[in-house]
Amino acid sequence: QVQLLESGGGLVEPGGSLTLSCTASGSISRIDDMAWYRQGPGKERDLVASITSGGYTNYAGSVKGRFAISRDNTKNTVNLQMNRLKPEDTAVYYCNADILARGPSDEYIALKSWGQGTQVTVSS
Repeated sequence: QVQLLESGGGLVEPGGSLTLSCTASGSISRIDDMAWYRQGPGKERDLVASITSGGYTNYAGSVKGRFAISRDNTKNTVNLQMNRLKPEDTAVYYCNADILARGPSDEYIALKSWGQGTQVTVSS
């Protein structure tokens, strides 16, 4: 029905940069908040950054000033620009979106959708 597809993860040296992208597809009527979460080894999944449909942003304290979240409402896409990466940023990063979808009978369905995750490894 609705799918979030992430890309852009990989291996980078400390101090380097990466950009993650996530595109939503399917029977979408509207997308409200979009966000990036991450889950490090042995840790819980935590919010990294979020952005409303109007462009208001929120960041975890550990990434503020280094990461930037943005979205393109015409393409149902959210990006995460990550700069000055640190080893502690190593995690699986997940895209998340609050989506109002259309069901098979044309009904509205509210979904909190997740991507499959993309690995980011910061290491020398």
